[in-house]
Amino acid sequence: MSLQIAINGACGRMGLAVGRLAIADPTFSVVEPLEARDFPGLDRDYGEFLGRAPTGVRVTTGWGGRAEVLIDFSSPDAALDRLAECARRKIPAVICTTGFTEAQKGRIAETAETLPIVFSSNMSVGVNVLSRIAAEVAKLLGPEYDLDIVETHHRFKKDAPSGTAKTLAEEIRRATGRAANISSVRSGDVVGEHRVLFGSLGDSIEIIHRASSRDIFAKGALRAALWVAKAKPGLYSMRDVMGEA
Repeated sequence: MSLQIAINGACGRMGLAVGRLAIADPTFSVVEPLEARDFPGLDRDYGEFLGRAPTGVRVTTGWGGRAEVLIDFSSPDAALDRLAECARRKIPAVICTTGFTEAQKGRIAETAETLPIVFSSNMSVGVNVLSRIAAEVAKLLGPEYDLDIVETHHRFKKDAPSGTAKTLAEEIRRATGRAANISSVRSGDVVGEHRVLFGSLGDSIEIIHRASSRDIFAKGALRAALWVAKAKPGLYSMRDVMGEA
């Protein structure tokens, strides 16, 4: 039996990446592609947006009650609205959206008291490994090394610094008690690049993660959906999904 998923922001860049992978994998069924009320393509077959044959499922703004898990790639306000619906319906959620305020993150944590939620600034397995390694390297090198993070994304990305850069900085702060400098670049159609630089007066070390396809984030989101569908209420990260918490 396939996992029935709803995708919020289903026709955005990441929503479509999730949709394309999901419909090609018998493990999943996209039963509710969700968009905003003012989206011009409402009630059209989702296959039109995916560049595939008709799926028999239409893009909608309302829930039909069929989904077992929600995957959200939308905006902070839209994600919180859908999360409130998840809470009412007891539907686990994978929140992949970034740009939340601290107050909004508090609302997610509060909802997780009664609902299983995976909440991560980056769904890529590689980035989550990078985060762990960067914190360990910073700890080993010590205060003689400057700490810098440079993140580059496409020109349409709204939040800066990226959620991933903030997470990297937080991991380093926890390990060392020091703050890393973050620089943001918005250029062209770059999917995502994060560079962590450690520099002393005599040498330097650089760790880089480059995303060449949005599929890596979509694969992570689908992996998280399978995991959270069986989880108990709580707030989880990709570390939990990967078994590294």
